[in-house]
Amino acid sequence: MADTLYLSLWYPNLRLAALADKLTAVLGEFAAHGGESRVYAATVWPITWSESPIFHRVWGRGAARAELGAEPRLAVEEALELLHEDCAYEFQIGWSLWELAGHGGLDPQWAREPRLVRVTGFGPLFDQGAYEQEGHIRLDFGSDAPFLEEGIELDSVAARRVEENVRQLVELTAAVEKASGATARLLWSELGESLAQRLAARLGGVN
Repeated sequence: MADTLYLSLWYPNLRLAALADKLTAVLGEFAAHGGESRVYAATVWPITWSESPIFHRVWGRGAARAELGAEPRLAVEEALELLHEDCAYEFQIGWSLWELAGHGGLDPQWAREPRLVRVTGFGPLFDQGAYEQEGHIRLDFGSDAPFLEEGIELDSVAARRVEENVRQLVELTAAVEKASGATARLLWSELGESLAQRLAARLGGVN
């Protein structure tokens, strides 16, 4: 069963004014770890997730047109002009993983497919101090399916692709922690199941 995968990052005694540099550092690591160098969109949420955004901008994305997307620092600066303790600042950036294209067809092929990762920085008063549980910065990777591929028979090729996806996740996780100076991190899922344990069980039966 697919689950949603998150990475939470915490920083000691983080001042709100320093959040921009942390977000820029996190977003800047994607290009070196299977992701894109430019930010697709930014949204600012006031008070709680149930409120309407007070800022939303889509810069777009596309390999053929280099002008699409915004450089991380510029995107962060624009969104954080509205810097308030009770706001959350969400950025979307592209990240590619191996996935089975044409799944269910006669000749499915593995291909690197792009997805959008949401990188959110929390003000200390947003959603009644959600950062304490969610992290000062949270990365939402979406479905954990590419790291497990539980819906297919895991032969040696599939196992290699899954392992490559997991390695990319581990390398990105370490990179954003180091670049942004996080002192604590947690990779977690909505259902509370351990990705590492599920992965070990999944790969254990591969010849």
